[in-house]
Amino acid sequence: MNICGCLVHIIPDRAEVAAQKMRDTPGVEVHAQAEDGRFVVVVEDTSDQLASEIIMDLHQIPGVVSLTLTYHHFEDLAETPSHPDAQSQTTSRRLTL
Repeated sequence: MNICGCLVHIIPDRAEVAAQKMRDTPGVEVHAQAEDGRFVVVVEDTSDQLASEIIMDLHQIPGVVSLTLTYHHFEDLAETPSHPDAQSQTTSRRLTL
């Protein structure tokens, strides 16, 4: 599980359209918006995309000037058994060498 807190700066004239595109993106929640085009956004992994991939997609929204990762939390749920005696399973989608 990846949880990424981000500060997104958008050109004010394009803020509403860009904000709607962010809201329509799976894994993205807009938590705050300032009149000058700054947004507080949380991005999480989805079943189809990693949070890092979603963040790269947000950079491509017209009007986005910058996106800064300000908080990151990672927890490998496969390594956190719900029962102390349970064995973990590898569920990572990443290639391991």
